[in-house]
Amino acid sequence: MKTSHRVATVVGGAIGLAATGAAIAITAAKRRDAKGSLEEKLGLLEPDRVRSVTLEDGVEISVEEVDPADGGRPELTLAYVHGFAVSRKCWHFQRRDLAGSTSPRVRQVLFDLRCHGLSSRGVAASCTIEQLAKDLSAVLTSVVPGGPIVLIGHSMGGMTIMALAEQEPELFADRICGVVLIATSAGELGRRGLPRPLLSRYNPLTRGVGRLAGWQPGLVEFIRAAGGGITRRAVRSFAFGHRDVSPGLVDFLVEMLAVTPVGVLTDFADTFGTHNRYAALAGLRPTHVLVISGDEDLITPFPHAERIAEELPDAELVRARGAGHMVMLEQPSLVNDHVRLLLQQCVYGPGTARRKWWRRG
Repeated sequence: MKTSHRVATVVGGAIGLAATGAAIAITAAKRRDAKGSLEEKLGLLEPDRVRSVTLEDGVEISVEEVDPADGGRPELTLAYVHGFAVSRKCWHFQRRDLAGSTSPRVRQVLFDLRCHGLSSRGVAASCTIEQLAKDLSAVLTSVVPGGPIVLIGHSMGGMTIMALAEQEPELFADRICGVVLIATSAGELGRRGLPRPLLSRYNPLTRGVGRLAGWQPGLVEFIRAAGGGITRRAVRSFAFGHRDVSPGLVDFLVEMLAVTPVGVLTDFADTFGTHNRYAALAGLRPTHVLVISGDEDLITPFPHAERIAEELPDAELVRARGAGHMVMLEQPSLVNDHVRLLLQQCVYGPGTARRKWWRRG
């Protein structure tokens, strides 16, 4: 059955909808935010609380919480799941801007995945998307024991949310009212005629880097440290769109990537090849779903977002014109505008069966 579309265009901060159907909204957005220089220091926002969650295998997950800026009572919790090889710092603009939201007020929870950021290393066998989903469940149980939740995941973080829906679909029917999937994929699609993600086990570049790192990880570390200029150009090319991007954003991403050991990169390499969560997407249907992707994403190309939206016909699909893989850094205003709308839908939208938990005192 052919899916109809709604087209939403973002111009100067105003969102206008031209309705040609009601199933999927594709947003064509003008580029903004990434041009010019950044004066603020990225990744240095102070949390209200920091804690550690100890997992069953002894891995320590570093978590921080951010309360509404005005001190009001939060109406729901927004939990962030970052992507491969970066850290929770990548959500800088979302965390900064949504702390000031009053309609609704939002409590924010950010954490570093195992082997990333300030969280501790796990054994190589634990570096799987399935395990990350279990880790996410443990963090939510410990830090968000009650109340409605919205999950937002980038790249591998989005895959982690899909895996959690596969493992605990009842959680999405009961407490998780919204999901934001950014620059991600529901599976290895190289054999389906869609572009192969850079992280695919079938991608020759990924295979080559993995073999080199497997043979001589110390050499790869040395090359990465010594070739700062080359590394920076590679990051600029693969992570962002082709137009002007602030040098500060590129430096920020390089800094996050630089602290991730090559051993971690190789430990996670195999899990991308086995990731196939199209069936698991059914677990997201009780929730509001927002799918955002840049149409210049070389890591997880835009057709992968379209495929997710096809499986979730009530989702909103946002196409960030000219943006690359790190769209939430490159076009934060676009991302934040749509996340705010989803949060409002979760709290103030018309009552349905999927919001029964909201009416329960």
